[in-house]
Amino acid sequence: MDYKDLYRSWLESPALSGAERDELQAIRHDEKEIESRFFAPLQFGTAGLRGVVGMGVNRMNIYTVRQATQAIANLIRSLDETAKKRGVAISYDCRINSREFAEEVSSVLAANGISVHLFDEMRPTPELSFTIRHLRCIAGINITASHNPKEYNGYKVYWEDGAQVPPEEASVIAKEMEKTDIFTGVRRMPFDDAKKSGLVRMIGSEIDEAFLENVMKTSVNPDCVKAVADDLRLVYTPFHGTGYKLVPEALSRLGCRNIRCVEEQMIPDGTFPTVKSPNPENKEGFALAIELAKKENIDLIIGTDPDADRIGVVLRDPAGEYNPITGNQLGVLLIDYLIRAKKKKGTLPKNAAAIKTIVTTEMARAVCERNCVSCFDTFTGFKFMAEKIKEFEETRLYSCIIAFEESYGYLIGGHVRDKDAVTAAVLITEMAAYYKAKNMTLYDALNRLFETYGYYQEYTINTVMPGVDGLQRMQRLMDDLRANPPSTIGDTPVSRVRDYLSGHARCLASGKTEALEISGSNVLYFELSDKTSFIVRPSGTEPKIKTYILASAKTKEDAQEKVRRYTEAAAELIK
Repeated sequence: MDYKDLYRSWLESPALSGAERDELQAIRHDEKEIESRFFAPLQFGTAGLRGVVGMGVNRMNIYTVRQATQAIANLIRSLDETAKKRGVAISYDCRINSREFAEEVSSVLAANGISVHLFDEMRPTPELSFTIRHLRCIAGINITASHNPKEYNGYKVYWEDGAQVPPEEASVIAKEMEKTDIFTGVRRMPFDDAKKSGLVRMIGSEIDEAFLENVMKTSVNPDCVKAVADDLRLVYTPFHGTGYKLVPEALSRLGCRNIRCVEEQMIPDGTFPTVKSPNPENKEGFALAIELAKKENIDLIIGTDPDADRIGVVLRDPAGEYNPITGNQLGVLLIDYLIRAKKKKGTLPKNAAAIKTIVTTEMARAVCERNCVSCFDTFTGFKFMAEKIKEFEETRLYSCIIAFEESYGYLIGGHVRDKDAVTAAVLITEMAAYYKAKNMTLYDALNRLFETYGYYQEYTINTVMPGVDGLQRMQRLMDDLRANPPSTIGDTPVSRVRDYLSGHARCLASGKTEALEISGSNVLYFELSDKTSFIVRPSGTEPKIKTYILASAKTKEDAQEKVRRYTEAAAELIK
């Protein structure tokens, strides 16, 4: 059935409401829009589904949500009765239709005889990861599109360890979705009936309290916060999202007395009315926070994305200007602080390790090596970091003190298995207090690290390739780069190419190949002769190719020049 036939079948389906049918009727003369919605179903990827909200197989709607949930129910039912009783924890964020989708998920699971633990209100993503572990659930489902634009929503699946669903189970879910008719193949019962049956149990503040108790245990030296509590002032914004309750509460429990919240952005709202993008990577979203910080003469601004798994920081420089630091820089600051603080407290494990992704700054490795801490690489995504942490726990060879990625995600502590902005906010604030007591800001601390380790600068280029044509372009581009790797990039020779799909690296000069420690991800990693890394990979959640430039030099100016040169080269290479 081609996309036109699929479109007509939806129009004729008795399952649709009048409003849903009207939405599809409205695009009947828009061939491109019909193709976009029906050319292929949303793919169940590494963690679940994500897409624009609307009618169609390539959109987030109650039908795609029900189909995915039935597939998960089939997997759980194939296990044993205990799995059904352990149940599924469900949370959701502030986005459009998130509550409705969460109730639909609950209705389908209940109809399949599976217990459900549904949050009474929206909650941060890391709290769901915690809840799965705390309640010993078999799985968890979170309705969120993280920091994507307001038009998006998503469906993120977790497994019993609180990490994103493993590849084997994800594959089963994807196959079950293919076998399940989106309209007639789903079991469901009315949500109110599901609650009355006892299969859906509402959870709330009791889980918040247990989660916060574990968050506070990650603090290494809370006394340093109390020592400067009167002078330490910060601004916080949740960007209209789920961090609005727990982040201020956690910081208050840490001992902070002067937390200024951006009131306009403390109101949960999935349309994100005060920001163009609810992404803490973008400075524009911090405009109101910076305005407040200037009025209050504040050094530190913290912002969490809508589902409170990512966190961004804005610092005031010596000239009085407010600028964000990168996810890489914040990660290096945290690694350095955790090592310092744990050494001072005598709590740094002898087998301490940090985990980062292959596209994350190599400065983290430099800090670790100087302090005799091991540093490990994984593919992009916290599911891979969670697998590494699980490996550490099973072998007891290493103890993870932090896992992080360049895109503003940090995992500290053993209570969750995904990035956690609530816990990160606590450690960032404690770190700021530590330096405050030394009459230093985090800006000063970062510059001291550059003086010690050299200047590292990273830059990510996002080349958007939307629609059916975009997917094909991305595939052609990766195929071409893999078959014909460039011998130079920006006039600098390529010394070695790592192909993480095949799991092999090849020296261009000698032709010699060797196996990589990890494999199976569509990533090409070009090592340049000047020690710069030039990395290309398709995004796993958005229609774009991501190019990462990881440069280092003895001076800031030289590092910036490298980034500029390779950014120009990327524009020629990635088309």
